[in-house]
Amino acid sequence: MEFPDTLKYTNEHEWVRVEEGNIAYVGITDFAQGELDELVYVEVETVDETLDKDEVFGTVEAVKTTSELFMPVSGKILEFNPQIDEADGDNPTLVNEDPYGEGWIVKIEMTNPAELEELMDAEAYKKLVS
Repeated sequence: MEFPDTLKYTNEHEWVRVEEGNIAYVGITDFAQGELDELVYVEVETVDETLDKDEVFGTVEAVKTTSELFMPVSGKILEFNPQIDEADGDNPTLVNEDPYGEGWIVKIEMTNPAELEELMDAEAYKKLVS
């Protein structure tokens, strides 16, 4: 199981990777995708919406369950990964295959980057799931 040091993690098993300025990518962790097993559908209907930290921005559906996705920090949803979007690439298994890379779920513009300080680093998240 991977725990990249370049990410911040939530108790709900989302990760956030800050790119340039206030732009960040959000996905679910390797642990989460493993617990869910094979994903069959990812739904995000919040593109262009500004959401607060911990608000639901979408869902992931696996063979046996559906789970909500929570914003790790407040921000505007800029993009839903076209490779996993049913309307475009329709390959939700990318989240299983590469959760920290090609399997990202949304791109956001953070409205309160200070909230990153409230999230876990890789070591703390590793302890949470161990």
